[in-house]
Amino acid sequence: MTRVRPILAPILRNETQARLLAALLLRPGREASIAELAREVGADAGNLQKEAVRLIEADILADRRIGRTRLLRATDSPLAKPLADLLQLGYGPKPVIEDALRAIPGIEAAYIGGSWAARYLGVNGPFPRDIDVIIIGTPNRDDVSEAVVSALRPLGRDSQVIFRSRTAWEDADDAFTRTAKASPLVELDLRDEAS
Repeated sequence: MTRVRPILAPILRNETQARLLAALLLRPGREASIAELAREVGADAGNLQKEAVRLIEADILADRRIGRTRLLRATDSPLAKPLADLLQLGYGPKPVIEDALRAIPGIEAAYIGGSWAARYLGVNGPFPRDIDVIIIGTPNRDDVSEAVVSALRPLGRDSQVIFRSRTAWEDADDAFTRTAKASPLVELDLRDEAS
């Protein structure tokens, strides 16, 4: 079995811890349940719970219960800001692009591909410099491109936005689409946060 290394290895303990921290520290004020976070970061709820306990003991995360539901949030620990800055480099593109694209109509699906997706999914290699964003659907291309560029500017990242219709993506008749679909892809969650 291949061991998945965090994108910021060896700084962070493991990928589950890194994604949990990114989910909460990169969205200040957010509070989410263990179950919701487990789905979001792609981890088993039991493993996520163990990481949460470690981070609560370190005063980086805090929790509260509503009935049987355990909610987690970031604290105002002096470690939170520097840790968030570090996480922003490795994990920041996903949540900032999701937030930027969420309200744009016509996007049926969106992915990050290329070297960033490969590192995020545990494929070893150099730290990614740019972000490839693949948009499926028929949104206003200028609105999407502007949103992605504006979202990534504070992270110091360049981007390339590629557009495909649903049919072109499914049929994969061109070389880029075939290559992209066969390579690591990180799906962006563009559902309304309130839902």
